[in-house]
Amino acid sequence: MTQVTLSDFSFQYAKADQPTLSHLNLTFPSAQFNLLIGPSGSGKTTLLKFIAGLYPQFIEQPASGQIYFDDQEINSLTAMAKNHLVGMVFQNPNQQFAMDTVENELTFVLENMQVAPEKMNNLIDYALDFCGGTSLKNRLLNTLSGGEKQRVALACIVAMDPAVIVLDEPFASIDPHTRQDLIEKLKQLQLHHQKTIILADHDLSDYADVVDQVFELDPQTHQLSELNSLETQQRFERFNQNINAHQAVSLPNASLVSCLTLNQFSLAPHGVELITPTQFDFYQGQTTLITGENGIGKSTLFAALTNLINYQGNITYLDHNIAKLKAKSYALEVSFLFQDAENQFLSITVGEELALAKKYRRHFKYSDVQIQTMLDQLGLAGRETQVVYSLSEGQKKKLQIIVMLIMASPVLLLDEPLKGLDLASVKIVVELLQQAKHLFNQTQIIISHQLTGLAPLIDLHVLFKDHQLTYQEVLG
Repeated sequence: MTQVTLSDFSFQYAKADQPTLSHLNLTFPSAQFNLLIGPSGSGKTTLLKFIAGLYPQFIEQPASGQIYFDDQEINSLTAMAKNHLVGMVFQNPNQQFAMDTVENELTFVLENMQVAPEKMNNLIDYALDFCGGTSLKNRLLNTLSGGEKQRVALACIVAMDPAVIVLDEPFASIDPHTRQDLIEKLKQLQLHHQKTIILADHDLSDYADVVDQVFELDPQTHQLSELNSLETQQRFERFNQNINAHQAVSLPNASLVSCLTLNQFSLAPHGVELITPTQFDFYQGQTTLITGENGIGKSTLFAALTNLINYQGNITYLDHNIAKLKAKSYALEVSFLFQDAENQFLSITVGEELALAKKYRRHFKYSDVQIQTMLDQLGLAGRETQVVYSLSEGQKKKLQIIVMLIMASPVLLLDEPLKGLDLASVKIVVELLQQAKHLFNQTQIIISHQLTGLAPLIDLHVLFKDHQLTYQEVLG
């Protein structure tokens, strides 16, 4: 059992005008499930990376104060001692993978832990089984869905078996059923293996009955505080008020106009059948939500709709076969907001990224004043000179959404647009998407496992299950 103590701990990024973390004095109790909350960009990821021993080594920016694991100061430990003491699941799992396949990644992790080769197979199988990823063992990492990658990242930590497990938004791309299952499994690790869990999340669903403590980072004071039982209860109740489980939605009616049509369409990348031959319509001016389990093919469907991968049958956009349209012209008509925001960026700074969007936008729907208002609303004002890759994951997602709105394409496909966003930011993003729909009748198709706060935007709901797409009468 290991407790983690922060002693007068402070940190400020180079060129920042104020600290990210200021004089933190607090203990995460041993063998407890600790939940860390706070708005996007408040410093949660920064704190977790210090606790995991990744900072300051990889940023070359000193901090003041100390972090103790029991009575051992983290900077006094060898790299191997840290590996046995603490492991971290990143918010973006792509940033922690080093190998090509799932099995090779887990083997690499265990080699770094100096585990005997004859013990590796059993540990790998146990870790994957624990995380529900046994079927992924021989898969290439770059063919996995976002949720499947997060399962593998968690399996790596389970295989390492550290005393302290640090997790940064580990369920951001995971379907609700799997999320609930993995939270329960983390609770088992805490209870039966005496692990200290420190987990940051914006989505508070499924935690009320499993967490022991809740800690909050305040972006104004840059302080960390432990919530008392009443404050904790109020946070969960406030969050649950925004959950719109099983809300009724309409089925398509005869008045709707088809925008994207799948004709005898099927999808089987790498020989794996995802969609069997189907006829299906997405409708103009509607916001359609697509849900389904991890790995079922939702993101791959988006890649097909944007003509980025091969498929069988044909797809028509406003009665034009997209295979016969010029790629550049079609890309301005049907845009794709990627699940990983970094894959969208083409420039170095926030300002350059915004300027590029203005240069190549399809329609001039947003004035500079309106764009500045969006930046203000989402807390990105004044960051024009900041390198986009130095933003928090939530801030990257906000910038990505603003950039894609500026482009003002008639159709916008959004893959996990709420990933890494706190509830207040979710509400603003939903309002901005509603404005775009009303301003120029934008058609929006959204993949999201996080439904909290999303309901006011949704017109239609499609369930992707058993290789088919089916419109539903309820949301969730």
